[in-house]
Amino acid sequence: MPEPIAQRPDMAAYGVDTPDWEALPWSWARERLDGRNYWLATASADGRPHSLPVWGVWSEEDHRFCFSCAPTARKARNLAANPQVVVAIDDTVECISIEGVASRLDPDGDADRIDTWIERYLTKYRPMAPDLGAPFLRRNLVFEVTPERALAVIEREDEFAARATRWVW
Repeated sequence: MPEPIAQRPDMAAYGVDTPDWEALPWSWARERLDGRNYWLATASADGRPHSLPVWGVWSEEDHRFCFSCAPTARKARNLAANPQVVVAIDDTVECISIEGVASRLDPDGDADRIDTWIERYLTKYRPMAPDLGAPFLRRNLVFEVTPERALAVIEREDEFAARATRWVW
């Protein structure tokens, strides 16, 4: 899958219109998307926000993010009504967030896709959670996030204005 297109974000009020601006490479973002914890932000049909940390997997092969949650979770209810989502890494200095659309994978129609994500998830998290298994994940809902854009900033004075980057797919 081709890499997203890097752009200068519209952040002139924060000094990002500097002539020495240089886009961060997608490889910078990709490294950070392999972290352990992510913040997931959803909103209900009436716009009430909700955000909690989740475990999940970024696939560079697919340019997709996947996570699971209980069928009764507020995030599941929110996504059923409003599929817009933001996924952010848990680093507040070298930050990246992805805006996109979350789709619930159907256990009947998307079984192979779910199997692929579960394998990726277990490969990533089983070393720190040895009791984690596919049956637990299959009891939950599996969501795949298709990104539309991502925003990265580095919260260091010498890099913020010169390196803030937006990517679009």
